[in-house]
Amino acid sequence: MYKVLLVDDERMILEGISQVVDWGKAGTRLVGTARNGIEAYDQIQASPPDFVISDISMPGLDGIGLVAKTTEHFPDVRFILLSGYKDFDYACRAMQYGVKHYLLKPCNERQIHEALTELGQEREEQGERKQFVNRMKLDFQRMLPHVKEHFLKEFISYKTYGSRDIAFYERLFGIELQDKQVRMLLLRVEESHEPEHLFALQNIAADLMDDVLLSTTMQGQLLIVLESEDDTSRFMKQIEAVRATFHRFYKLEVTIAVSESDSMQHSRGMYRETLHCMNHRFYTGEGSLITKEDLAAEDTREMADLELDEEKFGLLIKAGNTVEVAQEVDRLFGILSRMKLEISVTRSYVLQLYAAMIRICPEEERAAFTSRMVVLAEQKTLACLKSFVQEAAERMTAIYYKSNVYRQSSTVDKMITIIEQNYRKSDLSLNGVAGQMLYMNSDYLGKIFKKVTGENFSHYVNRYRIERAAEHIRETGDVKVFELAEWFGFGGNAQYFSQVFKKWAGMTPSEYIKSHERG
Repeated sequence: MYKVLLVDDERMILEGISQVVDWGKAGTRLVGTARNGIEAYDQIQASPPDFVISDISMPGLDGIGLVAKTTEHFPDVRFILLSGYKDFDYACRAMQYGVKHYLLKPCNERQIHEALTELGQEREEQGERKQFVNRMKLDFQRMLPHVKEHFLKEFISYKTYGSRDIAFYERLFGIELQDKQVRMLLLRVEESHEPEHLFALQNIAADLMDDVLLSTTMQGQLLIVLESEDDTSRFMKQIEAVRATFHRFYKLEVTIAVSESDSMQHSRGMYRETLHCMNHRFYTGEGSLITKEDLAAEDTREMADLELDEEKFGLLIKAGNTVEVAQEVDRLFGILSRMKLEISVTRSYVLQLYAAMIRICPEEERAAFTSRMVVLAEQKTLACLKSFVQEAAERMTAIYYKSNVYRQSSTVDKMITIIEQNYRKSDLSLNGVAGQMLYMNSDYLGKIFKKVTGENFSHYVNRYRIERAAEHIRETGDVKVFELAEWFGFGGNAQYFSQVFKKWAGMTPSEYIKSHERG
């Protein structure tokens, strides 16, 4: 029920109206009476009623004064004014305060009831209108972010907006667009992610960055328009804070492309610039911050160094030289990173490099390496391409290394067998073994023999001959030195035999023979 305050300086009228009117039937409740405007205003201040029925002519503070003072401080309070015939023109002044109901004295119960009912209906309609307006405001506030996103998406994509259109949206959004210098940020969440991640990133950016004007999602990426500022270092720190905060919560990397500063009218150009920067993450890597400065290519004079020497690269792999293969891959990808060619050209070069590896791949491994060509093409950045190629090169080099070790060990085993069978022959030599027995290059045989045994071929043969000679001395005792030189491959050259023997045993053959005779 609506609360009513009754005000009249005539006691008879005050009591009469109080008792005669059926307040409950009118949807109201009489909460107080007052004999003048001052007393009435004190009660209004203490507990504002919904309606006030007041006489116009009262001492101290009349009805018009009460209306004026109450309207100023309690605008929701509504009045019904009572006046005589002589006060009718005076009562009309109340209309400037929004008073619509006034009754001529003497008035009856029905007139007061109708006036109260009308006020009640007006209050209900006012409440409904207020609820409707509030609901519309709430709905608008809820829809405003979507409207902003839609506007930016259309503005960037295809729709042409005139200055009047932009002015309308400026008023709608409560922001200034036409006369501001702005920047665009394009943010990409790397790896697999959900739509909620972009929503979270949008909110984090709004919280941590100053002067965000508009934002929307474009092709699975977040686009932000914000007012440009002169303090570039502060701006970059805010970007880093956004990326770090998002990574802390979701453990996902964010790549961010930043446009140059320009007016909103050139937003499409700024958007294309951010797309170009974002594509450049192929070189900078995922989770990086990319600006126009990062797009400048290095001196293209390195192109000559980029030419792939397939034969040299193949020999390094076939030799099982893991260190030099890794260095060559580092060198080639370092040049690609500095030159920053068109991405398609760079990809083509990397595929050419991998194809060269497949051509020298052992037959039994070729199918496996070829099938991974598809995986190579799916790599998103130069760093990923390098990692893929380097891993493949290491694997292939290891295959050849293992094969080489086995093949070299087998060849050396054959050479040792030849030594054991022919060590008594004074003409036993590396050239003879290579050319007449194994039919291989003597230099190559010499290298692998030393690699496997740790000794040169001739040293190994002489040591083996001396070991056998010493063994013979231990078994037979007294023997002539020239005979030992003859029997164990020194061609009867007792002096040379003695020199080699002393170097190995630490004493001459004669001393060795005598030591074993005493033993």
